[in-house]
Amino acid sequence: MSERYVLAIDQGTTSTRCILFDRRATVVSVVRGEHPQSYPRPGWVEHDAARIWRDVQRLIRKALREAGIGLDQVAAIGIANQRETVVLWDRATGQPVAPAISWQDTRTEDLVARLDAGFVRERTGLPPATYFSAAKIQWLLAEHDLGARAARGDVLFGTMESWLIWNLTGGSHLTDVTNASRTMLMDLESLEWDSDLLDRFAIPRAMLPEIRSSAEIYGYFEGVPIAAAIGDQQAALFGQTCFAPGEAKCTYGTGGFLLMNTGTTPVRSSHGLITTVGYRIGAEPPVFALEGSIGTAGSLVQWMRDGLGLIGTASEIETLAATVDDNGGCYIVPAFSGLFAPYWRSEARGVIVGLTSYITKGHLARAVLEATGWQTRDVVDAMNADAGLTLTALSVDGGMTADNLLMQFVADVLQVPVVRPMVAETVSLGAAYAAGLAVGYWSDLRDLRANRHPAGRWVPAMDLDRRAAEYANWRRAVECAVLFSR
Repeated sequence: MSERYVLAIDQGTTSTRCILFDRRATVVSVVRGEHPQSYPRPGWVEHDAARIWRDVQRLIRKALREAGIGLDQVAAIGIANQRETVVLWDRATGQPVAPAISWQDTRTEDLVARLDAGFVRERTGLPPATYFSAAKIQWLLAEHDLGARAARGDVLFGTMESWLIWNLTGGSHLTDVTNASRTMLMDLESLEWDSDLLDRFAIPRAMLPEIRSSAEIYGYFEGVPIAAAIGDQQAALFGQTCFAPGEAKCTYGTGGFLLMNTGTTPVRSSHGLITTVGYRIGAEPPVFALEGSIGTAGSLVQWMRDGLGLIGTASEIETLAATVDDNGGCYIVPAFSGLFAPYWRSEARGVIVGLTSYITKGHLARAVLEATGWQTRDVVDAMNADAGLTLTALSVDGGMTADNLLMQFVADVLQVPVVRPMVAETVSLGAAYAAGLAVGYWSDLRDLRANRHPAGRWVPAMDLDRRAAEYANWRRAVECAVLFSR
């Protein structure tokens, strides 16, 4: 019998990947295609969902060709996706009725400001923010006069995994519990759509997908089970095998996302974090997580490359930052889409603080990297306070973990070891693991743990007095970002 594999589709903010894994979680082939984002107005960020679906079809075939296998050797397909991004499409034609609105988009700021924060948090575990899906759906329905069609079920809503499941299976309208928990429409206790929230946002239930677990068979693509859907950051938590309460990971990509497993009981945050569903495997109880979301991490490096032209490729940021010993007193607060956790100030705007004639592009490069480290520190401090735990190590993944200077800085500011696994594509791996479990490709969580091998480890080395002084400077810079918006 020929070897079989699991295919993961990782539909991200700026690109889509298709990765084939074998039973040992070894990457057999990986292909990637970038897709553009459009910025029609300040604060607006949009995607072409039809383009993304075309990319997925092309990349599936390319991944199989590069591995030299056929689709009949794929045991299951799992999907990980950028969360909160909203797609509305016509049920009859299957075509989007408007551009998809990205999770980064802030056009719904006025709608969000009118929400009852306490009520929303109590029902969903989320703070009212432009980040989440509900207000985006409300805006699209009003802007394009789609309310009546949506009430009849003629216009459908989904985040990216729903859009892909619909297309892959030929019309199954489903979501998983992790993505549903990010819409600001799901009751965190019942794990169902909340009628009161639907009324407040004027969103018809008929347009919503059915909520399922993260790992079960949703349908078939040319005979292959579509057997997992999981939000990208929860997928990374699963791929990092953070299966025990207190275990945490941070994914450094376009944004930075730190999740801590809190077990089968949701922990309500009082320090600006998100209470979310971590994953649910079949009919087992859901596992919850605390999450701190950093809106701008890798995208700040992209801005330095594309917006300022100070580097030619993203990888050059580390070399440039290493030309200086410190940031020269310069701090960058990249509130391009407002400040995310633990501040949740959508009106904040990015600032560069401490500019003098001494500052060179090397200092700016270091300040860019350090901004990601300090934002991680903000989130970890809040997480320790909420969970009643002290982080003892941080598992990391994502493209930015190739930057050794950044990873050392994160270890320094957190004062804990930072560990990168052998398979850095843990978002894709988490989707593959969930799909493989659903079809029996892997037997249980112990199978998955056995596949984990560390590839890099950084330990704290910064003087504690310097760490405290630098962090105080960072917090003052954050205050400037909030004051600038007033």
